[in-house]
Amino acid sequence: MKHPARLLLAFGVLVAAVPSAVSAHFKLLEPASWLIESDRGDPQKAGPCGGTNTDYGKPSYVIGKATGGQKLHVRVQETVYHPGHYRVALAVNSPTELPLDPEATTMDSDRGPRSVSAKIQNPPQMPVLADGLWVHTAKVDAPFETDVQVPNINCKKCTLQVVQFMAEHGINNPGNFTYHHCAELQITADPAKPIDRQWPAER
Repeated sequence: MKHPARLLLAFGVLVAAVPSAVSAHFKLLEPASWLIESDRGDPQKAGPCGGTNTDYGKPSYVIGKATGGQKLHVRVQETVYHPGHYRVALAVNSPTELPLDPEATTMDSDRGPRSVSAKIQNPPQMPVLADGLWVHTAKVDAPFETDVQVPNINCKKCTLQVVQFMAEHGINNPGNFTYHHCAELQITADPAKPIDRQWPAER
């Protein structure tokens, strides 16, 4: 029988030889997240607004404010790199109004399906505000940021969702190829502009 120490050494070499799974992570910096995020932005795997199978997250109780018919600044920090892009969507009454995660094209690998690309709405359709943001194939240290147009509506607690689609990625449980963050917003319509009737009325 081999010496136990040699068995452990051999096992350690085998483990070291297996490449570890790489998962992208991001933090929602602006507007403030509805969950308290770790330095890496966790918990963020579960849709539509973050959490995991075992950690639903702790609410931040932050409700941001925005003016309808104007631009809203969105800023994220990618904390663990993976190629991909981002999408921003808005729900008026409930997170259940948010769209499904981006539809992914995959390829087979020895570890199961691996993402290649995802559909991008161009032009975006309600409830998506912007899609195909910050497409990148290399690590970027600076935060990603942009302004998105907010519909001219009134709502006491809308849900702004920011998701990251990850290419070259295996399936996450939950979340598949997408990470999720949300912010709660109170939107006040600009009285000088007509109400955007294509969006659902606040219930």
